[in-house]
Amino acid sequence: MPLLEMAANLVFAAEAPTLEDPSGFFGVLANAAEWFIGLFQAGGEVFLGLVTGIIPLLVVLLTAVNALIRLIGPEKIDKLGEYAARPGLVWYPVRYLVLPVLSVFFLTNPMAYTMGRFLPERYKPAFYDSAVSFVHPITGLFPHANPGELFVYLGIAAGITTLGGNLGDLAIRYLLVGMVVILIRGIVTEFITARMMARRTVTEGASA
Repeated sequence: MPLLEMAANLVFAAEAPTLEDPSGFFGVLANAAEWFIGLFQAGGEVFLGLVTGIIPLLVVLLTAVNALIRLIGPEKIDKLGEYAARPGLVWYPVRYLVLPVLSVFFLTNPMAYTMGRFLPERYKPAFYDSAVSFVHPITGLFPHANPGELFVYLGIAAGITTLGGNLGDLAIRYLLVGMVVILIRGIVTEFITARMMARRTVTEGASA
């Protein structure tokens, strides 16, 4: 580089204005404004990732599953509800696992709860507890079941994607854990309901 050009660059660098970061009250305001804008920028980046990533997949999956449900017919689930109303331990998995899963899958949220009409009164609270506890775990694989609250799974999926995790593995684990939980909740809630109904019967008998 010629000597004259180097000297010109040094002069220009020396004369270039420099801005200092604001301090004091205005510095606090500037940092708050940067944080506020950065918050929306991060939200926009997450939204753009969802639009170009998981949302097209969900739209195609919703269409396919709804078409399958129309072909099978949700009225066939009604017969299963009648079987689930039978007493005995052998019907616990049918009443609090099979019936809630199929109800949420075929009838979706909130129509799935109407399947409780086939059950005696003493089983209805437990069935509702199982069904309402399954409307989120199913959204990982079958988002059509609860599209209005899909943001819960999408929030978890966004975090797993950021960490480099596998969404398929997440969806399967989410579903399996949910199935175990609704079975346990159904059995426990039926036990609690039976105790409360027995207590109320004793109280009403004593008062009469």
